[in-house]
Amino acid sequence: MTTIIAFILVFGLLVFVHELGHLIFAKRAGMLAREFAIGFGPKIFSWTKNETLYTIRLLPIGGYVRVAGEDPEIVELKPGHHIGLEFNHKQEVSKIIVNNKSKHPNSRVIEVERADLDHSLMIYGYEVGEEERLSFPVNEKAMYVMDETETQIAPYNRQFASKNKRQRAMQLFAGPLMNFLLAIFLFFVLALIQGIPADNAAVGTVQKDSPAEEAGLQSGDDITAINGTPVQTWEEFTAIVQDSPEEELQATIVRDGQEQQVPIIPALVESGDQKIGQIGVTLAMEKSFLGAIPYSFQQTYEFGTLILTNLGQLITGQLNINALSGPVGIYDATDQVVKTGLINLIQWTALLSVNLGIVNLVPLPALDGGRLLFIGVEALRGKPVEPQKEAVVHFIGFALLMLLMIVVTWNDIQRLFL
Repeated sequence: MTTIIAFILVFGLLVFVHELGHLIFAKRAGMLAREFAIGFGPKIFSWTKNETLYTIRLLPIGGYVRVAGEDPEIVELKPGHHIGLEFNHKQEVSKIIVNNKSKHPNSRVIEVERADLDHSLMIYGYEVGEEERLSFPVNEKAMYVMDETETQIAPYNRQFASKNKRQRAMQLFAGPLMNFLLAIFLFFVLALIQGIPADNAAVGTVQKDSPAEEAGLQSGDDITAINGTPVQTWEEFTAIVQDSPEEELQATIVRDGQEQQVPIIPALVESGDQKIGQIGVTLAMEKSFLGAIPYSFQQTYEFGTLILTNLGQLITGQLNINALSGPVGIYDATDQVVKTGLINLIQWTALLSVNLGIVNLVPLPALDGGRLLFIGVEALRGKPVEPQKEAVVHFIGFALLMLLMIVVTWNDIQRLFL
């Protein structure tokens, strides 16, 4: 149960932050954000605020922001269609009753001749049985009413396509950007809790009954050389130790300002297919509020670089597709992380956030990166790609992504349960 709750909270946070970025920049650009959804499938509960429907859905494996113009409009008023109209105090159409007009006895029923709800915001038509052509101005925030559900109309100036390239690109990039910012924040919190790694090879903790304890190493010791070879970083020190299992090493340390020589024999430990040396010490951590700021950016950058490297290896065939994990694999990894404590769970969440941000920027159809690519093509061509062609590309890309997800999930199931 703890793992399930942790998985839902971690995924929910990642999706919420990602979609919040899309929502904020959509609204800043003047786009009509119809829905902000966390999860997929049936709605658990929902509420409407400032033109946007906020929903929590049953399956906690994603989310979306539905912006006007990204999908075909919900209702198209065609010639001959009978609709009911309700008006505001300015005699502008405030509600368009699409069906069940009998439930709105005060509405004015007309037969549509033509309607332009994108630009001129006008409806032309005739009252039933009359020949006089009438025109009705429509309020820019008028509502369609279908099956007693109200949906706001979307004039062209509120649609995604009406905005300039910079606004559209920023709205798409904002989701991954928020994931990067979340990772930076989480690494900052971690740095405040546990400190940041020391710049030099300084000992933090010494494990009980370890080679380091037997040799007399203590917390705070600064290791400056091994077998006479100067050591400046922790990475240099650990590399020598790992390469020297069961070999005596002469460590030069500085303790309380005094230099000492300490002989250490690393224990032989099997790590996968390798046999390495370990002495049972950790790197010293330093508490620093100001130091935590660059550290959080550095960690985000390093994890991001690692993820990009793995993506490159996947594309070139150096990394097998079986190395990928879907929701099942991530759930299993989350289960293992939860058992190790809150600190590791926070770090795991930060890593997933960086991963989500980078993967969404991959220039594949249906992903944010794919849509950004189309805006880039538009900038080069001087005109946008035809919406129908772009929609087909995104549809094919989405289908292929779903197929990849099925394959990855099946591999996860085989690896974990079969």
